Amino acid sequence: MARPVIVSCAVTGGSDTKHINPAVPVTPEEIASEIIAAHGAGAAIAHVHVRDPKTAKASMDPALYKEVVARVRDAGCPILLNLTTGPGGILVVDPDEPHKFRKGSHLSSAEERVAHVVENRPEMCTLDVTTMNYSDMAVTNTMAMLDKMAGMIQAVGVKIEMEVFDTGQLWHGAEMCKRGVITDPQPLFQLCLGIPWGGRAEMETMALMRDQLPSNAVWASFGISRFEFPMVAAAVVLGGHVRVGMEDNLYLSRGNLTPGNAPLVQRAVEIITSIGDYPASVDEARGLLGLDQLRAAAE
Repeated sequence: MARPVIVSCAVTGGSDTKHINPAVPVTPEEIASEIIAAHGAGAAIAHVHVRDPKTAKASMDPALYKEVVARVRDAGCPILLNLTTGPGGILVVDPDEPHKFRKGSHLSSAEERVAHVVENRPEMCTLDVTTMNYSDMAVTNTMAMLDKMAGMIQAVGVKIEMEVFDTGQLWHGAEMCKRGVITDPQPLFQLCLGIPWGGRAEMETMALMRDQLPSNAVWASFGISRFEFPMVAAAVVLGGHVRVGMEDNLYLSRGNLTPGNAPLVQRAVEIITSIGDYPASVDEARGLLGLDQLRAAAE
């Protein structure tokens, strides 16, 4: 039987990519428009970062998140909103003076990293169960930080999507569930592949990580850049859900920049239907993720 596959669209991200593809949305109006277009193309979830409208670089400004959420909801778009909590754990270290953090470091408290989630109460938000090298920086998320963030997120009835980039991080996320830090009866894991230096964007890696998930987990996966669409196919075949979007990939094909997020979602839908499944509606995604039960339990 055909099964519903949830398509998530990560519409902008926080990397400095505007100069590569001018279609990358920056302002709250542009981000909201891309979210609405992605929903029209078949996405049931929008993964949301915001950017400084003046510089096009990543921002944590709660006012920008509030405007994006308001614009989407005021337009009557029912897509599930998944706000990031990733920014705030960046370390850039001088190897000759490791006690001095270089420019580019950005460390925020747990309260600062979830303020926009508590204020806007989206259906979902990410929690990067992740400490790893990334380019010339380190992404840091300690156990204590993650535990505190998880508690504040769940207290307002928001579902946590645990982003994991390799098997050790998956182990950590599963342990958070086992310790009762994550109380969700259907914990959601996002298997993030192809990001140096995490798991490779290969079907074998995805299958390995899938097989190490808790038995009650719901999971999705994505690959970055040229691996985006192959990993959509792999996730569908292996029984998971999928993510695409301009956070992860700027191209429809080699040398062919995407004019927006909707074409990436459309390509994912084509892959899903060609395999014999179909894109989940928002209501189906809500049921598969148990969102109503989580919100009711918090209230």
